[in-house]
Amino acid sequence: MTNAPVIDLVDTTKRYDDGPPALAGVTLSVASGECVAILGHSGSGKSTLLNLIAGLDRPSSGTVTVNGTRVDRLGEAGSAKYRRASIGMIFQFFNLLDDLTVLDNVMVPAQLAGMGKGEARRRAVELLGSLGIERHARAYPQRLSGGQRQRVAVARALMNKPALLLADEPTGALDSNSAEGVRRLLLDLNGEGQTILLVTHDVQLAASTAHRTIELVDGAVERDVVNSGSGSSGSGAGPAARTPLTRPAGAAG
Repeated sequence: MTNAPVIDLVDTTKRYDDGPPALAGVTLSVASGECVAILGHSGSGKSTLLNLIAGLDRPSSGTVTVNGTRVDRLGEAGSAKYRRASIGMIFQFFNLLDDLTVLDNVMVPAQLAGMGKGEARRRAVELLGSLGIERHARAYPQRLSGGQRQRVAVARALMNKPALLLADEPTGALDSNSAEGVRRLLLDLNGEGQTILLVTHDVQLAASTAHRTIELVDGAVERDVVNSGSGSSGSGAGPAARTPLTRPAGAAG
């Protein structure tokens, strides 16, 4: 792991109307090779933070820099190019295209980035093999289990060798066994040097997967702590319990 930041936010605020800000003066840094979990209940600012880092939205004030790019300064075309080149995204509900085969789904990002079809196919087959799902290359997503579909989504996210992998509630739609498989997959990817930002409401997933946990409350950083024993997959660790974040008294859903 190096000290060069992949994510660097400075006093970043996002307002959507005259009410309280969705994100309020957030400053945070994620180094190359880190796995950092963003934790918070609904309305805490997790989705807003993710959208700003992904270049899907712009801050009202402050700066957002990812892999050396000032994301907050990008226009629509620049943001799309930035996402293709630097960001891989994993979603709770997979976002796979049901009318394309597994192999074709994985190839989509590379083809959008201009990679030749032959090279894209080789890269996709390699990724499917490394994730243990190459036998499903010609299947359609709806024929796969939730855990298998999430592995396809991970392969697609890694297709363009992104500097940053954004995982948005990656185990939220999975049963406990599939969720544990995805957790271990994230650990393996991080162990190989992939920088990961994991957005979740699951306290135990964050603690057992990430180096650090940053908790957002009402759009602000409430805590930023180093996880002891994070990434451990030794005996006794077991599947990560799916514990929801405890809400403050009276918090809205």
